[in-house]
Amino acid sequence: MEAFTSGLLALEQAQQRMLALVSPLAQTEIVSLEQAAGRITATDITSPLDVPAFANAAMDGYAVRMPDLAQGDALLPVAGKAFAGNPFVGDWPAGSCIRIMTGAPVPPGTEAVIMQEYAEAEANGVRFTHPVKAGQNIRLAGEDIQRGARVLPAGSALGPARLPLLASLGVAEVTVIRRLRVALFSTGDELQHIGQPLQAGQIYDTNRFAVRLMLEKLGCDILDLGIIRDDPVALRDAFQRADSEADLVISSGGVSVGEADYTKQILDDIGNIDFWKLAIKPGKPFAFGKLRQAWFCGLPGNPVSAAVTFYQLVQPLIAQLSGHSQWHFPPRQRVKAASALKKTPGRLDFQRGIVSRNDNGELEVRATGHQGSHIFSSFSLGNCFIVLEAERGAVAAGEWVEIEPFNALLGE
Repeated sequence: MEAFTSGLLALEQAQQRMLALVSPLAQTEIVSLEQAAGRITATDITSPLDVPAFANAAMDGYAVRMPDLAQGDALLPVAGKAFAGNPFVGDWPAGSCIRIMTGAPVPPGTEAVIMQEYAEAEANGVRFTHPVKAGQNIRLAGEDIQRGARVLPAGSALGPARLPLLASLGVAEVTVIRRLRVALFSTGDELQHIGQPLQAGQIYDTNRFAVRLMLEKLGCDILDLGIIRDDPVALRDAFQRADSEADLVISSGGVSVGEADYTKQILDDIGNIDFWKLAIKPGKPFAFGKLRQAWFCGLPGNPVSAAVTFYQLVQPLIAQLSGHSQWHFPPRQRVKAASALKKTPGRLDFQRGIVSRNDNGELEVRATGHQGSHIFSSFSLGNCFIVLEAERGAVAAGEWVEIEPFNALLGE
């Protein structure tokens, strides 16, 4: 096993090392379209048909053939009507037109559809008032999607923007990667279950609650093992059960310097921890590695530290394990600081901020307030991270800073 490093690993290096080690789950399953929301496609999805399936009118008007318009503004009798779901059938006499509605199949031989605003209806027919171009206002078969074309690549997340597209193609089932199984527990005698009275020296176990909510939002199957007390036997049992039943094990607490040595000893016995400390603030004590079967992430005990490390490290790890090949963080932006920001050089700092437009319409950002690693309200108030470089010190109002908008995991 690799020894626990005493140095601090840069966030980007940690992210790269994690993602280089893990591969997407190989197991797949077939689910109905109604059950596919939030799932990740395991294979490319191709179209079983042309879209549109037939040439049709792009607007209400009249279907015409170009030779019938040779006499300019001549009056053309209306030989019939075509509606969506009720096309024109029968003979189409020369020198006439067909009344047609949006979406209706164009009759065979149609060379243009003239919008009704460019037509003057009279008792014996229709006279057209504008020049006509061949092909105008006709949607061709396969113009949007051709039969056999790739609609979605493997690794696509299915949601409200994509599932209706598949429904429009008549796709009833999709092959998806099975859900990631994640085991979760918190450690510490000081923790109490939410809703129970606090005893002397206790705090509520908000970390596990917050992490569970984020796991649910990411579409994971969750094995919640609750609170594990500071007992080496109980802790080993929890790790072994989690390792045997899950793809990923997430613990909260017990990974900081000075905490019980048996946590490290247990991890040393049943796995291989790749790194233990990060050069970020908040969130320095973060562990990642592999147990006998499952991957392992050890989150810090402080609520904000746990949320930041989950967002920056566990979230992309889960995306990769789940096969979500198109996942990425929101693009960062440069904006001006609306007020001074406290910062000491040394570690990459993820302060919680509120980005908004000032009276001049320019984006600016201000901190949510006190940035302590125990102030979880900073997430409920904020809408972005203010990302301050490791070597940077205090920031004065008006200086340029980089922000990373919250994605759907933290955004409301």
